[in-house]
Amino acid sequence: MRKGSVKKPGKTRKMREVQFNQEKMKRGIRLFLEGMGPVVSRSVLRETPGLVTDAWTRELLSGYQSGKGPLLVPLSEKPPDSLILVRGIRFASICRHHLLPFQGTAAVGYLPHRRLAGFSAVARLVDALARRLQIQEDLSEEILNTLEEALAPRGSACLLEASHQCMTCRGAVQPGARVTTLRFRGVFEQEPARRRELVSLLQGPPSPTEDP
Repeated sequence: MRKGSVKKPGKTRKMREVQFNQEKMKRGIRLFLEGMGPVVSRSVLRETPGLVTDAWTRELLSGYQSGKGPLLVPLSEKPPDSLILVRGIRFASICRHHLLPFQGTAAVGYLPHRRLAGFSAVARLVDALARRLQIQEDLSEEILNTLEEALAPRGSACLLEASHQCMTCRGAVQPGARVTTLRFRGVFEQEPARRRELVSLLQGPPSPTEDP
């Protein structure tokens, strides 16, 4: 795409709804617990598989159940000719490598062209995509892919900062470590001045209404 051009709007992305086989999940969890031997009591073997399955299907992987409609629906209002940035979006996800949680905050910004999304819709988009088996780098790309397909903005960006239990509780065992990923598209890739403006906003201190 040549500099300054705008991508044509495509179809808004839908997430295919997944039907979990909860009985298989329960059997798998029970086998996992049985593999730990006598340290696991009979009451744990009886109760825990159902509790774990319920937690994963209803909450931790609930993003797979968001497939009945588009993940992001544009508003009918005319968008302003100015940068829109939603910061401080909390998210929780599951690392697909070790099945351990990572959680943090997201900032999603875009320069509208002809379509606009509600602020809450952007936050719900992040939450729906996060509550799947993920890695942080892919989550950034999926957020921007969906944003671009729904809104066709002139430019977009996504900043994620998260703490990963696969790094804080195992491996390097660095409890204070956080991972930051930053992705730019459109005019923010092509025009240094706009990119600098966005980065200054992303790096700015939290406002009085924003948690430190």
